[in-house]
Amino acid sequence: MKRRSLIKAFALSATVVSMGFAWSAQAADTIKVGIMHSLSGTMAISETPLKDVALMTIDEINAKGGVLGKKLEPVVVDPASNWPLFAEKARQLLTQDKAAVVFGCWTSVSRKSVLPVFEELNGLLFYPVQYEGEEMSPNVFYTGAAPNQQAIPAVEYLMSEDGGSAKRFFLLGTDYVYPRTTNKILRAFLHSKGVADKDIEEVYTPFGYSDYQTIVSNIKKFATGGKTAVVSTINGDSNVPFYKELANQGIKATDIPVVAFSVGEEELRGIDTKPLVGQLAAWNYFESIDNPTNAKFVADYRAYAKAHNLPNAATVVTNDPMEATYVGIHMWAQAVEKAGTTDADKVRAAMAGQTFKAPDGFTLTMDQTNHHLHKPVMIGEVEENGQFSVVWQTDKPVRAQPWSPYIAGNDKKPDHPVKTAQ
Repeated sequence: MKRRSLIKAFALSATVVSMGFAWSAQAADTIKVGIMHSLSGTMAISETPLKDVALMTIDEINAKGGVLGKKLEPVVVDPASNWPLFAEKARQLLTQDKAAVVFGCWTSVSRKSVLPVFEELNGLLFYPVQYEGEEMSPNVFYTGAAPNQQAIPAVEYLMSEDGGSAKRFFLLGTDYVYPRTTNKILRAFLHSKGVADKDIEEVYTPFGYSDYQTIVSNIKKFATGGKTAVVSTINGDSNVPFYKELANQGIKATDIPVVAFSVGEEELRGIDTKPLVGQLAAWNYFESIDNPTNAKFVADYRAYAKAHNLPNAATVVTNDPMEATYVGIHMWAQAVEKAGTTDADKVRAAMAGQTFKAPDGFTLTMDQTNHHLHKPVMIGEVEENGQFSVVWQTDKPVRAQPWSPYIAGNDKKPDHPVKTAQ
């Protein structure tokens, strides 16, 4: 009896060990990829499409054989527009889920929340949204625009004859680090162009703010002092009531142009854009760009939306941060193939100089030193159909300046990421 029990126990143990090895082998057959975007809360309007395009891109890569002969396995988390929760979810992805890379965040406060986690654990984050600069990390690749690739050219355009020759500027934003730092840079830039403080107004509203009646009324009063433009760094679903109030109070682009840095095709979806025709947005990509690469990108996303029954699949749109997500995932996959491993240090080295033919019509390059993409700059006007017509653009991609030259002391900062002390 004792002998039979021992044999049974050995057989059971062998089976468990065998199952363990099988599970390990199965796990090793995929590469886990973290997708970290707010799918609920005030930022869901902007971030949910980034999750969707990330999953589409992963499917696209897997259909071609995956990376290093392995399929990519997405791990999706929802930090729910809760900035401290981003850090918790980032740690979960890196330590529990063993994600080789994470694509995510929108707001700068969410990025700054997760940054210490990625640096502590030596994880890799690809950040796909325009931001205020004043940061470089060895653990982050910034595929969105730095201020010299969006904010500065946009204000230069507003000051030009084509942009309305603005002399006064109403800087309106959501109250957090990106709008405040961007406006600090813009104020210094405007000073360099001879614009006095009396001709610059700054107003901030909380996330999720919806009552813009008084603010829009104040914009109209401010505009009585001379040719005025509004620079909007409003983020998330607050853009909907802001633009509705512009229409309610009869503000037209010919009277007071508004240039937005966080309003794209997705944010305009569902708004009556007829009263907003001619209003501006500064980005590095628009869905309306006419080239074969973009035509395929847009068609593929529409097909993906239909096949996966995404909400309002018949009217889905693409936008700038979606393109930046798409480019970032493909560049990371190329770097992993070049490195022959998902090891963060080796992939980081392999990312330098990576190129990718993007839907914006240019072959984009990851800078050799500063972890930022070289990107074209475009300014588009709102059309009745919610799309943008490009009215100005650079003739080639622009190299990012993470440290703005309009901030004192930045000329002494290195043009490469420095490990942050923990």
